[in-house]
Amino acid sequence: MNKINANEIKFLKNRSIIKFEGEDFLGEIGIDGRIFKALTLARISVGVISQQAIENGLSILVQEADSEKAVNCLIDEFEAERKSGKVSQIYSINNVSVIGFVAEDFNKVLAELARNNVFPLLLNQIASEKRVNIVVTSSQDEKAKNIIESEISKKPKTVHLAIIGHGNVGKTLIEQVLHSSEEIRRRKKIDLKVVAVANSRKIAFNKKGFDSNWNDEVLTAESPSDIQELIKFSKENQLENLIVVDNTASKDFVHNYHALAENGFDLVSSNKIFNTLPIEEYRQLRYTLNKNNRRYLYETNVGAGLPLIDTIKLLHLSGENITRIKGVFSGTLSYVFNNFSLRDDKFSTIINEALEKGYTEPDPREDLSGNDVARKLLILARELDLINEFDDINIQNLVPGSLLSVSKPEFLLRLEELDEEYQKIKENQEEGHVLRYVGDLHGDLQKDKGELDVKLISVPATSALGQLKGSDSIFEIYTESYGENPIVIMGAGAGAQVTARGVFGDILRVSETK
Repeated sequence: MNKINANEIKFLKNRSIIKFEGEDFLGEIGIDGRIFKALTLARISVGVISQQAIENGLSILVQEADSEKAVNCLIDEFEAERKSGKVSQIYSINNVSVIGFVAEDFNKVLAELARNNVFPLLLNQIASEKRVNIVVTSSQDEKAKNIIESEISKKPKTVHLAIIGHGNVGKTLIEQVLHSSEEIRRRKKIDLKVVAVANSRKIAFNKKGFDSNWNDEVLTAESPSDIQELIKFSKENQLENLIVVDNTASKDFVHNYHALAENGFDLVSSNKIFNTLPIEEYRQLRYTLNKNNRRYLYETNVGAGLPLIDTIKLLHLSGENITRIKGVFSGTLSYVFNNFSLRDDKFSTIINEALEKGYTEPDPREDLSGNDVARKLLILARELDLINEFDDINIQNLVPGSLLSVSKPEFLLRLEELDEEYQKIKENQEEGHVLRYVGDLHGDLQKDKGELDVKLISVPATSALGQLKGSDSIFEIYTESYGENPIVIMGAGAGAQVTARGVFGDILRVSETK
């Protein structure tokens, strides 16, 4: 007798399930024999038989080509029982496939299938041999097979990435993934594939994964940038382990998060918009994620690549009473005021430098208005389970009213209108002081709401805030246990490389838990 290869997977397509349902016949002697006899006489080969006590029925596996014949022959065989009501219905479920395999830990395989929204229609176990047969719809059979192969063999797990937005951060991220993919495959047994890249107008797909020519494929793509196109592509190609990466600053795209989570996608985002939407929408997504067993990571929402959100989550979940969070939240405004405070250059010159270096949001007014810092402060407040809304934040807008509603090109042309005011602010400081734009979460943080302030302040050049360099950010986390000595997290707070690396880290964290 040949020994079963533990890694061998039996894969049978074009099968049908014949469902045989009724209330009183389960356990009745001779039922199985009559089914086999009727089908054998009709020259129909029978596969798995499974009995479901909960459903009061039997399920029989046959070739798809024989399904109609099998249903008719069983209807004839059990005509009397159908008339009496003992058998309620006999029908077929077509387009199914059988996957047979040996699993040391079948529950883990089932869990991975469920994470990918694959739920077997039938399963049959031979406990002594650890052999399992499962039946899935043909629309999910390749995906199920790939997941099972990864679980029972040493084959790397494939993770499919859809990158939304390929500006500074998105482009850098794609290059980082392509550059590191072989090493990650070798070290972590994870095969990262970028299978979709989208901008606001169109989306490009490549089932095998994009290579270094990805940008050319995006340029020639014809599919409109529609989230339903992405969902359709993932289902048609039976892609497992799906992650959508939102590198946009789009207020519209975040409203797709629910649909993505409901269709099997985990979420990684550098986009801060969703986490600052009204609290009811914020909570509804958490409910959707939990219901669908999906993850949503956004470490780069605050502090780019710094481990800030994780630290605050850990402190909060461990019961530590956080009493205040204060710091320079914006790498852009850190660069602007660190340089403006020390140099003789005009304010507009420094802003243009930050824009050229890729430190600013697509529209620099997002930074200068204080909205970017305010969003980050609100995100941290909500990590502490506070129910503050964006309107609760006291924000000092650095943009004069006359420039708030003009187009971005016009705003950039008129930047010099800011110079005189900020030169005065700089000159009116105390000796030895520098300007810093800070976010400050304070008040009684054990209540429902905290106090949130975003403003330009003058601090001693010798203080921790005053000694900040370049585009670095600094965060001071005050807790009950640490008293007046805050936990300080400081480092690079802006730039495509840093942010993309932080997003990449979130992708790997989601991938490792899949």
